Amino acid sequence: MSANVLFHFPFDPGSRAARLALGEARIEWTEVLVRPWEADCPVGDLNPSGMPPVLQVEGLTLCELGAILGWIEDGQKTPLLMPADAAERAEARRLTAWFDRRFTDEVNAVLLHERMEKPLLRLGPPEARMLREGREALKHHLAVFDGLLARRDWFAGRRLSQADIVAAAHLSTLDYFGEVSWANWPGLKTWYMKIKSRPCFRPLLADRFQGLAPAPHYADLDF
Repeated sequence: MSANVLFHFPFDPGSRAARLALGEARIEWTEVLVRPWEADCPVGDLNPSGMPPVLQVEGLTLCELGAILGWIEDGQKTPLLMPADAAERAEARRLTAWFDRRFTDEVNAVLLHERMEKPLLRLGPPEARMLREGREALKHHLAVFDGLLARRDWFAGRRLSQADIVAAAHLSTLDYFGEVSWANWPGLKTWYMKIKSRPCFRPLLADRFQGLAPAPHYADLDF
């Protein structure tokens, strides 16, 4: 059993990004699945915010995604998920912040609340008006991303970066619930097929949300 222990919830985008980054770095870890909305969730004793992901490693407790990504990068002899080029590093940080703030506030706080949190917390069925608003916000973001990827190989530029890991974590969560119309965004779809084919992505494709099957194409590499 690995000495590295990741406390995570499979459908939390931050937890998914931590799993992808650890897999890309080929770092072995043992998982502890958590349900952060429950009073006895062990993450509450590890992270003051009570939220996953949390990685225990080498005598450290790394709380939340930024600390985990930083620890992974600090352990590399050469850049892994932060480009060597200064402009691309800045762009990777900008896009990571975009997902942490705008995308989370405008999209996840609506769509994932309606599609995921409500069933888990038994708050009733999704509200049609909120779903419409969340989907409209998602279209705006997808158009931005598709425009970027029409002229770049990866989100921040010429190579895979933290921005791709974070983007894939967020979009794959929404994709499970069938919220991403990939056919409308060809550049974004090509990018997603590339990152979805990487070995680090395979465990995510096995995730299942209780009581709801994934979108039919969720686990397909060519869709």
